[in-house]
Amino acid sequence: MKSRALNLAVLTGFLTALVVPFQLAAQQPRYKLINMGTLGGPNGYIEFTTRNLNSHGVVTGTGDTATGVNPPFCFDDCFLDHAYIWQNGVIRDLGGLPGVAISGSGPNDINANGVVAGIALTGGFYDVLGLPQFDGVVWKNGQIIDLGTFGGTFSYASTINNRDQVVGFALNTTPDSFDLGDFCGNFPEPTQMRAFIWNGGALQDLGTLGGTDSCALWVNQSGQVAGQSFTDSTPNASTGLPTLHPFFWDGKSMRDLGSLGGTLSFVSQFSIGLNDRGQVVGASTLAGDAVQHPFLWSGDALIDLGTLGGDNGEATSINNAGQIVGDAELLPGSHAHDAFLWQHGVMTDLGTLGRTSRALAINATGQVVGHSLMNDGTFHAFFWENGGPMVDLNSFVPPNSELTLTDAISINDRGEIAVQAALPNGDQQAILLIPCQDGEADCQAATTGANAAIHSNSAFTKGPTALAQRRKHLARR
Repeated sequence: MKSRALNLAVLTGFLTALVVPFQLAAQQPRYKLINMGTLGGPNGYIEFTTRNLNSHGVVTGTGDTATGVNPPFCFDDCFLDHAYIWQNGVIRDLGGLPGVAISGSGPNDINANGVVAGIALTGGFYDVLGLPQFDGVVWKNGQIIDLGTFGGTFSYASTINNRDQVVGFALNTTPDSFDLGDFCGNFPEPTQMRAFIWNGGALQDLGTLGGTDSCALWVNQSGQVAGQSFTDSTPNASTGLPTLHPFFWDGKSMRDLGSLGGTLSFVSQFSIGLNDRGQVVGASTLAGDAVQHPFLWSGDALIDLGTLGGDNGEATSINNAGQIVGDAELLPGSHAHDAFLWQHGVMTDLGTLGRTSRALAINATGQVVGHSLMNDGTFHAFFWENGGPMVDLNSFVPPNSELTLTDAISINDRGEIAVQAALPNGDQQAILLIPCQDGEADCQAATTGANAAIHSNSAFTKGPTALAQRRKHLARR
């Protein structure tokens, strides 16, 4: 019996030694890396906006065309940018508004039907701000639809649902002393900004919470809307701005979601700030406006999600299961911050690849992507799932490639990831990572950590760029 038990133990140990490595190997992700190219110029972008990637693997981004432009229409490399759709290896230029000489455009969101919402230049120019004017647009059935404004100089289409309902904000003609530019991912505005919903006809003004300005950032599949609005016109001593609160619009009225005690409370501008259950995430200052915490609104008062031990944090995205990601500081008085996953009342530190990290998106299965600031000052894109650890997506870049994957911006429910990348000369490239199985052509297993470390990003040594502007709300150092 003793010998039999010993033999059984040895056999069990032997089988375990075989099975466990097999299980671990089976769990290791593999990806096919696709460079989606440009529209004839040197750069391609995955925008720091909302959803760049739908459930069918269709990607929208911005690409340089071969057409050169001059200031003030030259933002980073003096090539005309156009929105595009990429699908099954084919990139299609969505173009700009007809009849406009410099017809630049850019996407903000794509729905399951491949309909894209974004902006396009109108040919006008802000003399005071030194910037070109643009309108919110929708690309549908091969056509571009100009959504117009409320009489002012520009509009902006933020997101679109699968019913082709679009939300955003547009200017009217009433002069305004304050603006929501920094809280709506846009430029300063000379007149009042109003949140809108578009159902295929005229823009519907959603109103405000009592102040002068509002903006709509999210619409879910039920047509519910989330955004932010001034609640009055009286500036606060701590901020110099009127009180700002997030709102929830249920199709009939705008509801004030309040704050965590401070005067600035706002919905996330990036990835998904409103899910299909009507839950809203963002950040709010506490009393005194000295620090901010991430919040969840689930039909009642805001819930303070806390931090990882430090003073500040922000929620960036929520999935339909109510899992929330973002970043939070680690120690009081320190700006060091890590990506987090919040679920069931618990905030989990996802770690970092270097100095800091930030989670930008989460899919239905709880897979998380984002970026990490490395010790050398560059950014690397990361992937995290099933308790970690955080994986540097540069581990899946072929060893002979010069690409550095800097920011993983979107991940769909199939696990496909839209990534911003850079070449050593600073040119930007739009990348799609597709999960694959061993044996498929160009299927790349993770190489060693040393290989990830050799990828360096010199994109930020060339001075201020449009990419740096896209990153300004994301790269809190």
